Amino acid sequence: MLCRVPIALLVWLAFSWVVSEVEAAGAFRHVDEEGVTHITDTPNDPRFRRISGFSGTASGWLKLPQAVAGSPAFSQEIRETAERHGVNPSLVEAVIRVESAFNPWAVSPKGAQGLMQLMPRTAYALGVRDSFNPRQNIEGGVRHLRYLLDRYPGNVPLALAAYNAGEGAVDYYRGIPPYTETRQYVQKVMERSGSAQPAVKAEPIQLIYRWEDADGTLTFSNVPPTTRVKDRR
Repeated sequence: MLCRVPIALLVWLAFSWVVSEVEAAGAFRHVDEEGVTHITDTPNDPRFRRISGFSGTASGWLKLPQAVAGSPAFSQEIRETAERHGVNPSLVEAVIRVESAFNPWAVSPKGAQGLMQLMPRTAYALGVRDSFNPRQNIEGGVRHLRYLLDRYPGNVPLALAAYNAGEGAVDYYRGIPPYTETRQYVQKVMERSGSAQPAVKAEPIQLIYRWEDADGTLTFSNVPPTTRVKDRR
């Protein structure tokens, strides 16, 4: 026997099912200081607020991938890339968690993109053609982090500060810049990587000065010359 069900009833049933799925998902949303939106079902910060009401992102064609939920869904790519470049995978994972909360589509107001929040110019220099491609973004971000770890050997906090604020700021202040955002960023990454310190201190870095005398003699010193400076590294 064929049973006819009113269209309105079918629509109501479908709507009720989707809403229950959203509520079951328990999604939470938070917009950080950089304007990056983070969505997760396991909030680890009191600033997250539950997403209420109907939303197509909880199920169906707009369902958010597990990556956006803040879990290390790219753990294999992170581990393989980090090991290939000699970087601690836990450090890379911590950078991604703080930068984008594992959201591969994250874009900051300043234009940083993807998992490791690469600026377009940096991505181009690193050969990253698509910053929203997780594998390419991780590869570029880890390479950049490796470069900074080599530039400030033995000083992970300085490398992280440079990742956040730029090398110029770190060199200018000869340590972690006195920016609240940068110092909080370094502290968060250090904590999440399992290498937290009591407090992030702006320890000075050693600069080496080079200058050339009139007779062509090159001199290197950690003390800046009183006259002209040919080069500084």
